[in-house]
Amino acid sequence: MSKLDQIVVIEPPCDLKFKGPFTDVVTTNLKLKNPSDRKVCFKVKTTAPRRYCVRPNSGMIESGATVTVSVMLQPFDYDPNEKSKHKFMVQTIFAPSTATDMDAVWKDATPDDFMDSKLRCVFELPTDNDKMDDVEANKAAPILNSKADGTSAPKPISASMDDSEVKKLMDECKRLQYDVGKLSDENRQLKDEGLRMRKVHRSDNIVSSSGAMMSKQHSSSSLPSLLVVIAAIFIGFFLGKFVL
Repeated sequence: MSKLDQIVVIEPPCDLKFKGPFTDVVTTNLKLKNPSDRKVCFKVKTTAPRRYCVRPNSGMIESGATVTVSVMLQPFDYDPNEKSKHKFMVQTIFAPSTATDMDAVWKDATPDDFMDSKLRCVFELPTDNDKMDDVEANKAAPILNSKADGTSAPKPISASMDDSEVKKLMDECKRLQYDVGKLSDENRQLKDEGLRMRKVHRSDNIVSSSGAMMSKQHSSSSLPSLLVVIAAIFIGFFLGKFVL
C-alpha cells in the first residue's frame, strides 16, 4: 500500500461515499492520478460485483495523467441498521513504456509487482439540510434561467393588471355572452323555418298525389264507356247486314 501511494494518488483515499435515497442509481467518482514518469496499468475490483457498475474498470494511466472512474451503485432496499461490508480494491502495476497489450502486462507480472489500495463503501442518507438545499436549488433554477435568457419571471395576474384592464375583460366577456345568446336565437329560428318548409313540401306532395289518383280513376271510368259504344256500333253493323 505504501508503494501504491508513491506512484498513484487515489481520491478519495479511504472511503467511497454513496448518498441516498437508494431508489435509483447512485454514482460516485474515483480519481486515479499518476504522478510518476512511467505508465501505470490499473484494475478496479469489488467484493459485491452484482451491486456495482464500474466504468472503466481497467485501463492505462499515462505519466502525469488522471483517470476518473465512475462507480455506480444499483438501487436496493436500504436498511440503516445494516452496516456496509462492501469494499473496493484498486490494483496497479508499472507498465513498460512500449506496452500496448494490458492483458500481457498483467499476465507477465509477478505478485511482487502488484500494488493495491482498499477502499470502504459508506452509505449515507440525505439530511434535512440537504433536502432544504435541494428545494432551494430547484426554486432558484427557473429564476437563474430566466435571467440568463434576458427575460423576467412571470408576475401574478393580480399584480400585472390594473382595474381598467379588469373592467375591459369583464366588458368583453359580457359582449361575448350576448353574441352567443344571439347566435343561439338565430339557430333556433333557422330550425323552426326548416321544420315549416318540410311541412309545406310534405303537403304539396300529398295534394299532387291526390290529383294523380283522381285522374287515374277518371280515365279508368271512361274506358268502359268507350268500349260499350264501340261494341254497340259493331252489333248494329252486323244486324243491319243480316236484315238486308
